[in-house]
Amino acid sequence: MADKCDLCLLGLIILSSLLTGTSGVDETRAFISSGENVSLSCNKTLSDCKSTTWTYNSFGHSEAVELITLGIKKKNSERHERLSLESDCSLNIKNVTGEDYGLYSCQKYVNDKQQGPDARVSLHVLHVSVSPSSSSSSSSSSSSSQTEISPGRSVTLSCQLYSYAGLSCDNWVRSRGFKLLWVNQTGVDLKTDSRYQILYSSDHCIITLTTTLLNEDDNREWRCQLTQGNQLKTSVRYTVKYSGHVHLY
Repeated sequence: MADKCDLCLLGLIILSSLLTGTSGVDETRAFISSGENVSLSCNKTLSDCKSTTWTYNSFGHSEAVELITLGIKKKNSERHERLSLESDCSLNIKNVTGEDYGLYSCQKYVNDKQQGPDARVSLHVLHVSVSPSSSSSSSSSSSSSQTEISPGRSVTLSCQLYSYAGLSCDNWVRSRGFKLLWVNQTGVDLKTDSRYQILYSSDHCIITLTTTLLNEDDNREWRCQLTQGNQLKTSVRYTVKYSGHVHLY
């Protein structure tokens, strides 16, 4: 009986270490809006980056892809043109897209042996798309997008958090106190305004805003925000631009 109790206690200790992240792996979370640049820290003291390797795992896939191998960028990576290393061996990703979300791991090797545990960064990306799309040109900046549309038309803005694949939004986002919301230029939640229809999909981490555009909406800004408690993690701006107007950027 005592042996069974000892086995149960050992199992609880192992499970606790897995759930609390005490397995010797240093992991942080980074939140970014699509179109922006991000720097992922290696969290290691390195004399140079020739011993540094960065790998990438898409959530839901077990096989890692090498992005940087011993300080050299892999050219066969789909995102290699947007990658670079800082002097402290942090990984820079330019013009982040929704497809960049996932788990990034930094390792240090000396004489073909890894030194210390991985430094892991889970990257979560917030992205806004508009429907219907306009046949005229549109432009986007690091934290906002503009699409030429016209008054009287209905427009739907979809804001999605690209995060852990295979887990519902309720299982991951809400359990950690995260929240997606649409706000106006002054930060007021648009759910309080009957003009806007706000729908939330807990399965896919998507919150949509639907409204009929008015004449006075030209140059109006709406923001999709990801918050945790009272802390803003990241946001995306959408600015209305009507057709037939000349806009300088």
